[in-house]
Amino acid sequence: MYPLHQDSYFALSSTQATPTCFKMAVPMNIGALLQSEIIEDTGDKDEGVCVLGIFGKSAMQPGSAKDSLINTLADKHIFSLFGNDDTDSPGGGTSMQAYYNQENRVLYLVLTSVLDNRQLIRACESLTVGLGHAEAHEFWKTAEKDHCLQLLYLFSLCHVLLLVHPTCSFDVTYDRMFRALDALRQKALPLLRAAIKDSPISKEWKLNCRPCPPRLLFVFQMNGALRVGSSGMGGNGTDGSGGDKPKKHSPRRRLQHALEDQIYRIFRKSRVLTNQSSNCLFTVPANQAFVYVVPGPDEDPISSLLGHLRSNCVLRENEGGPPVPGQRRYQQMRHSNRQPSFNVESSLSSGGQLVDCTLKEFLWQHVELVLTKKGFDDSVGRNPQPSHFELPTYSKWVHVAYRLYQVMIENSEDDAAEISLKVQGQLKVLEGFLDADAKFSENRCQKALPLAHSAYQSNLPHNYTTTVHKNQLAQALRVYSQHARGVAFQRYALQLHEDCYKFWSNGHQLCEERSLTDQHCVHKFHLLPKPGEKPEMDHNPPILYHNSRGRSTSSCNCGKKQSPREDPFDIQAANYDFYQMLEEKCCGKLERINFPVFQASTPDPAPASDEVPRPVEVPPSGEADRLKEKETSTHTPGESTSLSLALSLGQSTDSLGTYGDGAEGQEKRPSLVDRQPSTVEYLPGMLHSGCPKGLLPKFSSWSLVKLGPAKAYNSLTGLEQPGFLPGSAFLLPWDVVIRSRSEEDVGSLEPLDGGPASWPAPNKASAGKRGSAGGIGRGRRRDDVARAFVGFEYEDSRGRRFFSSGPDKVVKVLGQGGPKEPATRCLNSDMPLYIHSPAQGRGIKPHYAQLARLFVVVPDAPLEIVLNPQVQPGPPPCPIFHPEQPEVVLPPDGLWVLRFPYAYVTDRGPCYPPKENQPLANFRVLRGVLRANTASSTPQ
Repeated sequence: MYPLHQDSYFALSSTQATPTCFKMAVPMNIGALLQSEIIEDTGDKDEGVCVLGIFGKSAMQPGSAKDSLINTLADKHIFSLFGNDDTDSPGGGTSMQAYYNQENRVLYLVLTSVLDNRQLIRACESLTVGLGHAEAHEFWKTAEKDHCLQLLYLFSLCHVLLLVHPTCSFDVTYDRMFRALDALRQKALPLLRAAIKDSPISKEWKLNCRPCPPRLLFVFQMNGALRVGSSGMGGNGTDGSGGDKPKKHSPRRRLQHALEDQIYRIFRKSRVLTNQSSNCLFTVPANQAFVYVVPGPDEDPISSLLGHLRSNCVLRENEGGPPVPGQRRYQQMRHSNRQPSFNVESSLSSGGQLVDCTLKEFLWQHVELVLTKKGFDDSVGRNPQPSHFELPTYSKWVHVAYRLYQVMIENSEDDAAEISLKVQGQLKVLEGFLDADAKFSENRCQKALPLAHSAYQSNLPHNYTTTVHKNQLAQALRVYSQHARGVAFQRYALQLHEDCYKFWSNGHQLCEERSLTDQHCVHKFHLLPKPGEKPEMDHNPPILYHNSRGRSTSSCNCGKKQSPREDPFDIQAANYDFYQMLEEKCCGKLERINFPVFQASTPDPAPASDEVPRPVEVPPSGEADRLKEKETSTHTPGESTSLSLALSLGQSTDSLGTYGDGAEGQEKRPSLVDRQPSTVEYLPGMLHSGCPKGLLPKFSSWSLVKLGPAKAYNSLTGLEQPGFLPGSAFLLPWDVVIRSRSEEDVGSLEPLDGGPASWPAPNKASAGKRGSAGGIGRGRRRDDVARAFVGFEYEDSRGRRFFSSGPDKVVKVLGQGGPKEPATRCLNSDMPLYIHSPAQGRGIKPHYAQLARLFVVVPDAPLEIVLNPQVQPGPPPCPIFHPEQPEVVLPPDGLWVLRFPYAYVTDRGPCYPPKENQPLANFRVLRGVLRANTASSTPQ
């Protein structure tokens, strides 16, 4: 934009020191023109001004056809041949340049937009990298709307409009744009009337918001489609078919007439032009030419320029009149010898054709009608109505143009701001005319939405989870993407997301809570009852307890009574409440060993803060094997190796009772049991290896009860409890070798069958029971061996129970006499937490049985059996669960039952049962669950 100094816009006389005539030297922005003052001569102030607007498209060439037109019409070098980047709008927007020719009383307005090559390049440079298809479409449509608004500004202020097109064929997209402009003008007309109501103009102008219905003229460029030379086809007036009869009009004029007929028919069919010119956006003359075709160059442009230069510099000898010195003589020579910028045909052909007029002659016949105040009479029909016409002075025109500029282009913040916002709001009417791509995309996407909704709702249950919702939504999006197209794709895809989510959350959302057995709650989204609150179905959302409709059969702590149970959703219902309910009916009076639990010292204890536990360190395989060998060696008879192992592991010897005298004098190391548990904070879940020390839960998930004395178990008949499969209710014998006090010295000198030989070999008789000479029991009494019984009981969801004799074997006794296989295999290996149930049923899905109890018959003998259960209910890094008291010494002469937890839960969530594709070896009970300590007082 040029600066607003007066000297920049007016030329000064080269012969005088003061300005004698003020003329605009360079074009300026329309906003700057309206805010500046042009000093006019006294006699010219009352004369009218013809406003000529120029718009259109330009070809991909350095110069602009619209700029060169003004250079030709004004006979001055006003615009640069290659364009001036300073006059362009930054960012490739729409701009309007003005030039006022005071000599001819013509004001030129040139509209430049993205339809011109320079602005198009600027707009492409302003686009950011990675812009999406919809964003880029919105950018170009916004630029097109701005162009339409400035076009409406031109149509509201100009008398004559010149549409420049770079080819010699009519662009039919102008028809759609003019219909859009007409619709926008009808919508914005009340707002424009309010903007110029105080302007010093006539009532007709205030009513119609324009000085007259503007006359639209068309200028086409000859782009090589039609070449006419002096001796070429058609140049001599022939039609090229061999006929000698010359044509009345030249080929270029015939092309102009054909274009006029074509344009008039198109505009009449689309009702852009009607009989009454006052109701139209613009008019075209009925009896005058309104199309001009600019011929293309017939020679090299450099040669043409040199020829013009020679013709202007040669002095003509036959020029009459006295010689005029200086600049006046040069101007006369230039005017007399000037050739038009566009090549024209010879004024008179040999065949008597009509003379083709120049561009200035073509345009000036319309301008003269404006300057002579005759106006345009372009109405047709039987009863044509005359249209209003007004030729304003420059000051009046500037006043109206500035008011319209404020509400249509500038968006000022003064009193016109409200009207300006309303005008901008009316731009929506352009979308139906100009944005055909978006309209097509809207229609396609609207048709695809019902198909996508049907795909989402197909095969849906009444209530479903988030996973089902996402799967159905993905299917709906696939169907939508097959049919939807265009710039509205993303917007309607988001609407599809919202519609599907509303459908799901409006009474179809299933409770997302999963039970501890990995089953969903069957209720729709609901709230849990508060303490003391009753369930309420009619509440929105309903207040209900979780329910998966899964039922199973489980036994009590001791195993004597079975009862159905609901699928639990919390750890207390799974591992405590159900067994407490059965204790009242069955095993409430049995002797038991209670595990330590949290004892509150405050009325409102708080759960421990959720700290991320350190991951459980899994020892290397070699170290784990060595630890297992050490655990196995603790069963060596006659030696107090368990004490040394306990001391090496930093465990307390207080749990050994009277048999721990050998540990006196040894330094004790602190352990979890030695620490005093907290009485302020409790452990919210179950105790495992990843829990912080010093915290206990409110209840124990384990149970240890005594069914009776050792003789309560009959090895010939097995356990007499419900639910056991036939022949599988037998405990496995466990023979533990002990030494009598009278043979300590003898026993210490005998070799012990390879070190850790406390376990007899499979299918071999125990030591001390073989009476043959040379046997291992030679020289010993019969009381060297104490027999205990061990049973790992598994129970499935149907309440079917059985004992296992190994990781992959079920106890099966045919007849009487009890099982012959000893318990060494169970005790020396990791037992699975889940195994396949022997009674699978008819289903294809595997049915698992879970380790539920451990039965131990402790004989009445000088023997100590230590219980140390450790469960890892999942693959690493799953922690290891253990009771609140890690090691428990079982008193002698008793049938003890350790009930394992029904479910295992960490602070990160429950440990679900294994899936079909998960190996069962990852869910295990670590070996060393039982350890036998003999009564030796001196460790070896």
